[in-house]
Amino acid sequence: MFNKRGWIRLPRNVVVGHGVLSQTAAAVEELHLAGTPLVVTSPTPRKLAAESVAEQFGGCSMVTVEEASFAEVQRVIEEAENCEAGFLVGVGGGKVIDIAKMASDELGIGFVSVPTAASHDGIVSGRGSVPEGNNRHSVAAEPPLVVVADTGIIADAPWRLTTAGCADIISNYTAVKDWELAHRLKNVEYSEYASALSRMTAEMLVDNADSIRPGLEESAWLVVKALVSSGVAMSIAGSSRPASGAEHLISHQLDRIAPGTALHGHQVGVASIVTEYLHSGSMGRWENVQEALGALGAPTTAEELGHSPEDFVEAMTTAHEIRDRYTILGDGVSEDAAIEAATVTGVI
Repeated sequence: MFNKRGWIRLPRNVVVGHGVLSQTAAAVEELHLAGTPLVVTSPTPRKLAAESVAEQFGGCSMVTVEEASFAEVQRVIEEAENCEAGFLVGVGGGKVIDIAKMASDELGIGFVSVPTAASHDGIVSGRGSVPEGNNRHSVAAEPPLVVVADTGIIADAPWRLTTAGCADIISNYTAVKDWELAHRLKNVEYSEYASALSRMTAEMLVDNADSIRPGLEESAWLVVKALVSSGVAMSIAGSSRPASGAEHLISHQLDRIAPGTALHGHQVGVASIVTEYLHSGSMGRWENVQEALGALGAPTTAEELGHSPEDFVEAMTTAHEIRDRYTILGDGVSEDAAIEAATVTGVI
């Protein structure tokens, strides 16, 4: 008897393009959300975009967060309760988006995502990631009801943030391989549709890496579309599997070993080079991944990330301990195997 069920939560409105920041209130109005919003932002995005967004909602309340932490999530929750916010609007980079997303999930109210940088796929996904001490916790949250991505603003964001977002998407290529492996060996639930969408998104950036350049709105357009597709793939899957495999485990472990050294997207990009090698050996596509990252100007080595070879190898050999998620790392990669993979690929 067939009794499989699925519940896919997707954004209702996704508005992308030049000057669309001014359409934020209009995009929200179509959803008939009750009440006035609380705008969540950080210092730089506040002047860049958040004040304009707040004016569209009649000068609504605003809270500025300084760091990514559970304490800040709680502060946003308290601010929203005090002003009786009907929904939250996150205006800023990944830190702001994740905090607002997690707070809205806890409050049980709607969330609107207004990214000012294309630094990772959290702008659309139903996951939030916040550091606590030397650990980074990834938790489930409601995906945004509305996404408004102004390519003019995003194109002017620091280039390293955009390359981090690109690297995050490119790493989907190996994340999907890990998901397929877990499905075959551990009978993990698998979605061919979500897998195909995630893989296609990664390959799109690999194939177009040479044409993605700083300051070009066309490049911002391409990257944002890829981030949206990646987030949708996770919503379809009902998990982060389409975009998070061994490369993310290695990145999380690097955050524990040497916190604050490199951007998340850059770390998963470099880690995807070695995980692709572990999947396919010398005949695999690790060189394509490496070349795409290099063409973007993203790091391709542990040294460029700011990590020592020893720290990177330690992350590879211990990353499997972080969570119960089966990947190519299995029950652990030996130090010799980690050193070989990282050396052959030039990561160390």
